[in-house]
Amino acid sequence: MTSPTTSNPDTSAHEALRLLGPAPANWVPAHEGVDHNVLIVGSGQSGSAFAFALQRAGIGGVSVIDAAGGAAQAGVWLTRARMHKLRTLKNLVGPEGPVSALGFQAWYEARHGQEAYAAIDRIGRTDWAAYLDWFRGITGTTVRYGTRLVRFEPVRGGAVPHFRLHLEVNGEPCTETARKLVFANGVAGSGAPFIPELLSAAVDQGLAAHTGHAIDFAALAGKTVAVIGAAASAFDAAAVALESGAAAVHLFARRDHIAATPVVRVRGYPGFYDNYLSLPDATRWHHAARYRRLGTTPPPDSVQRVLAFPNFHLHLGAPWQRAQVQGGQVVAEVQGERLHFDFVIAGTGYTHELSQRPELAGIAGLVLRWRDRYQPAAHERDDELGAAPYLGAGLEYLEKTPGTAPWLRDIHTYNPGGFATTGLPLGDVPSIRGYVPAVVRRISHDLLHADLALHEARTRADVPADFGEELYAGALWQPQSAALGAA
Repeated sequence: MTSPTTSNPDTSAHEALRLLGPAPANWVPAHEGVDHNVLIVGSGQSGSAFAFALQRAGIGGVSVIDAAGGAAQAGVWLTRARMHKLRTLKNLVGPEGPVSALGFQAWYEARHGQEAYAAIDRIGRTDWAAYLDWFRGITGTTVRYGTRLVRFEPVRGGAVPHFRLHLEVNGEPCTETARKLVFANGVAGSGAPFIPELLSAAVDQGLAAHTGHAIDFAALAGKTVAVIGAAASAFDAAAVALESGAAAVHLFARRDHIAATPVVRVRGYPGFYDNYLSLPDATRWHHAARYRRLGTTPPPDSVQRVLAFPNFHLHLGAPWQRAQVQGGQVVAEVQGERLHFDFVIAGTGYTHELSQRPELAGIAGLVLRWRDRYQPAAHERDDELGAAPYLGAGLEYLEKTPGTAPWLRDIHTYNPGGFATTGLPLGDVPSIRGYVPAVVRRISHDLLHADLALHEARTRADVPADFGEELYAGALWQPQSAALGAA
């Protein structure tokens, strides 16, 4: 029987880092007026993965910022995520990359034993949050909490291209500079939570909220709650409301069934996954549109979680026609009925409209979108996909009009706004293995070529010899003829 480790659970991680050797020295030349080589916006699983990968690529001058006040408020796992378990397989590669001793399995087994890991089917949400906190510590990733990127602009002139960053640090304005930006900022990173117009008045009066917002579920005890949407986040929100003592929860789905066809599963094999960015636009669009057409599949346990409550009610084929606020309630018209709710939760997804992000609004009109690049057949038209940015091989923004904003290539997007490009929700665990290395390779390439003259000088410089001829003079062969002549 395998028992939990009783010695220092971080021993194997420290040993793995020792055997890996120290990270390469920072090879990026410093430039006056440039504070950071890379600024990573977001410190969650993606931001942590980027920080470690850049460290191992010898790229220094990396700063990780997060608007949250501290580790407990950062990311979603201890705040807006409401599932019991992650929705992905437990053995996927995470922020550790190829260093498996820094992965979740090694971390979990060091604390609970191999049998305990074998017994779990998926990773617990709070376990994942604890692991990420440990990972940042073991890899030496420092996060500047309470720091928000407000806006930025390119700096013309200077030794190398860079951005002027307008930050808010603990509520105070601050200006810094960086050569590269990586947006690893979560599900709303390329837009905003989508709230149907018919709920606007209810949201304004505190009677409705999006699943991406903070919700006081304890205040819903004894209340009648509506949840609009049938993806995983909607079911999770419904479950928490029920577990918090809601009198009744009604979940409304537009479709006449709950989506249960995980189409991404059939294209997750290495050949397709690893070469996805090389596929024709028509192929990538087809897969993205098909995924959206069939719907996001909630895990069976998320559905079973709400079915355990007799006061849960499911409405299929039931889009809301109208809603208004009356007497402190939301009155909805659905399928010919008028239903009254004390609170409404919108599990209605997120937009990819860059203008809805304050820090991206200034560049929204410059960025190439899928609608600028590809026009699908009528049966595959999807305006939301069309609004998504069309990203390059390093997940960088591209110019809508060539020559107008070449500096966009120094902004890398790693959030679900890149779904149409990659076929995966960027930022989720399955995307880390392939796309974090792709972005880091592009950052490395760009930083090298921007300073190529300096690197040429460095690599062509005179190199002092490690030793002189005296080291081997005594071993030089003397031909016999030469020896006789000397005699």
